[in-house]
Formats: sequence, structure tokens, C-alpha cells
Amino acid sequence: MKPASHAHTLRERLKQRDIVVVPGGGSPLEIKLIGRAGFEAAYLSGYATAASRYGVPDIGLVAYGEIENAVLAATRIADVPLIVDCDTGYGDVTNMYRTVQGMERLGVAAIQIEDQAWPKRCGHMDAKIVESREVALRKLRAAIEARLDPDTVIIARTDARGPHGLDEALERCRMFRDAGADVVFVDGPQSLEELEIIGRELAGGPLVANMSESGLTPLLSAAELQELGFAIALFPSSTVRLSVRIIEDFLASLKESGDSRAWVDRMASLSQTNSALDIDAMRAFEARILADVKERPA
Repeated sequence: MKPASHAHTLRERLKQRDIVVVPGGGSPLEIKLIGRAGFEAAYLSGYATAASRYGVPDIGLVAYGEIENAVLAATRIADVPLIVDCDTGYGDVTNMYRTVQGMERLGVAAIQIEDQAWPKRCGHMDAKIVESREVALRKLRAAIEARLDPDTVIIARTDARGPHGLDEALERCRMFRDAGADVVFVDGPQSLEELEIIGRELAGGPLVANMSESGLTPLLSAAELQELGFAIALFPSSTVRLSVRIIEDFLASLKESGDSRAWVDRMASLSQTNSALDIDAMRAFEARILADVKERPA
């Protein structure tokens, strides 16, 4: 019997009441480690991909080709339902068509699109510009119509809270849901009260809460977000922020002292690192093939 696709698995999971905790990353290693840790889904973040894979800020410098490359690298080594941040779809209707079908062919479970104008920027930055409702709606309809697999989850995000206020963001999410979005997402709410309003006003379908540490939105636990009505607790860039802090601190220490010994207890050992990279499975495969060839020479 053919196993269920990641898209089907995620779609069925979202029908359950319990919230899904989804960490994010931007490199294949981060996505692989998320899967190894037992999370039910991983998020390929536009912010984290720009930072960890390309070393640039999330201000519209990374487009379809770079995201496709990052997804391909991640899905080759990580067996976990993957939600991909596809920004604006990288253009209009035909670009959205290409984006959705390209992501599906790489095996992603969910595709997130947003209503910012290009060049977009991180949802927790200022000076965001959103498309008109008409443009946002036609691009969402293109994403839905372009799907090759009806199980592929379409997440529609609005960034309207910043430039136009919460009421406009709520209305856009209602519009997105009416048009067929599977999940809706108000990015950048600025208080607990706003999170409560979103959970109440958009009840009736899955909602995303973005827990971007040190961003605009207050941090809550997954349990607290579930009580407010959210279905996905997204931690999109925590791993890359940890990497920046720890690597900078280590390099400053190494430059000053020329000695890494004080950091050894905070590092994965060589053995642990190799294990995370699945070296044991590769060696076992190699040993089995070599033994078989030795037993049955050509």
C-alpha cells in the first residue's frame, strides 16, 4: 500500500484539535534536525533561508530559484512534512502557477503565500506595502487552481496589519478563506489582545500564529495559543537566530583567546555531528553492498 503523502498527512493532522508546533529553518541541516527531533512538520522560512543559506536580509533579495534550490536540498535529506514560505509567489498569476506546481513536484506539504508587494520584507519589519484586495485575491485563486494535488495545503497570509490595521487584516483573511484557502495567517499582531481578537474573529478554520522572537508579536506557548484558537504555532527563525548568537560569541572568544576548549561542552561532538548527518546508515549500506559483492564476485 502506498504511504500517504506529506500533504495528506498534514491536511489530516490539521483536522485535529491539538495545535501543531512547527519550527523553521533555512538550511537542509536545520530541516533535517527538526525532523529528527520528532516534530510533525518543518517550516522552510524565507527569512531563515535568506540568512542561513545566502547570508542576506529578508527584503526581497531571494526569489523563486533560490527557494526552489533550498527546498530541493532539504527534501533530499529530510523526511518531514514541509511548509514552504513562498513569499508573494514571485510575481502575478502565472508566476504563482509556476511556484505552486514547482513546489508540489518537490514534495512539499504546504505552500504559504502573502499579499505584500514585491520586493517584500520580513513580516516583522516596518514600511511594508500590501497589494490591493483584488490583486491578492486573484493570486490566491491562481494558487488554488494551480494545485496538482488537492491535498496540498494553501496557507494565505496577510501583512495588512502593519500598514492598514487589524480590521483590514481580518477582512482579508475572511476573503481568503471564502476563496478556498485552507489556512489563514495574520502576521504581525502587536498585542495579546490582538491575538485574542484574531482567534475569536477568525474561528472556524485553521489559523497560524507566528512566534518570531523579539518581533512585533508577544510570545506565547503553544498551549496558550491553542486556547486562543490557533492550529499552528510557528517558530520560523529561532534556529538561525541561535546560530548567529552562538557563532558570533564563539568567534569572539576564539579571536581573543586562540583556544576553543572552553566551548567544547557547548558543542556537539564529532560523533554526534556525524550521527546527525546519518553517517551510520550510509556506512551500514556501504558495508552491506561490499559484503554482498565479496560473497558473489562478478
